[in-house]
Formats: sequence, structure tokens, C-alpha cells
Amino acid sequence: MTNKKRQSVTIYTDGACSGNPGPGGYGAILQYGETTREISGCEVETTNNRMELTAVIQALSRLKRPCRVKVVTDSVYVVRGMTEWLPGWIKRGWINSQKKPVLNRDLWESLLTLSKIHMIEWVWVKGHHGHKENERCDQLAREAILQCVKEARNSR
Repeated sequence: MTNKKRQSVTIYTDGACSGNPGPGGYGAILQYGETTREISGCEVETTNNRMELTAVIQALSRLKRPCRVKVVTDSVYVVRGMTEWLPGWIKRGWINSQKKPVLNRDLWESLLTLSKIHMIEWVWVKGHHGHKENERCDQLAREAILQCVKEARNSR
């Protein structure tokens, strides 16, 4: 498929954690033309950065074919990781600039694999400043945390 024929999708994402580590959730909105789809999920014990990455991974994994994708997130970690840090990490064998193993390597590798399928533009927005879709993703992530905590309590 040529680049001009790729469908355009905008993905908004956010991750949240109650405690860091603690129960965490993610939310994402996928927009294609007039179609909008919301997704969310949670983990009982995780970190905020893992949820930020998981939000993007889960959203990209929903795409059925190669697309032009605009990923909009309030995570500097995700944007800088994908646009600045990743080549150095790979070159150094997944060692960061402080000469320590890259945290969340499993998720970075998943995101790298998914990103090779699509043409992705990474866009950072300031969180909690009235960006409608970012605020909705935050709400989805926080609702997922509550659901996760509730399910964990009920399973005891």
C-alpha cells in the first residue's frame, strides 16, 4: 500500500496510576473519519510509565492495516522515547544514557514493532489543560483503575 493510500487515524492516549507503583489504568480514543472508538484497561500493580506505553500499544494493536497515525499523548516519556531516545538505546544494547538497563524494555520493544507497521507522528500535549480528548482518556484510565481495584477486592 502506498503512503498516499494509507488511512489516517488519530489516537489519543493517557495512562494513570494510583500510587507509583500501584493499580494503574490506561485509556485511548481512536478516531477514523466519523468513527470514534474508546478503549481502556488496567493492571493491579504497575507504574504510570507502563500505563502510558500500554495505552499506545493497545490502541495501535487495534488497527487492522498499515495507517498514517497521529498519536497524541501528554506523556513526554512516550514521545521522547519514540522520537529521541530509542535509537541510542538500541545502539547501546538497551542501555540508557546513565549506563543502566532501559526500564520497560518489553513494552518499548512491543511499541517499536507496532510502530514499524504504521507511519506515526508523535504529538505531545500538556495534560490536564482542557484538551478534550486528553481529558477523556484520563477519565477512562482512572475509571479503569477503580474497576481494577474493585475486582481485586472482590477476588479476595
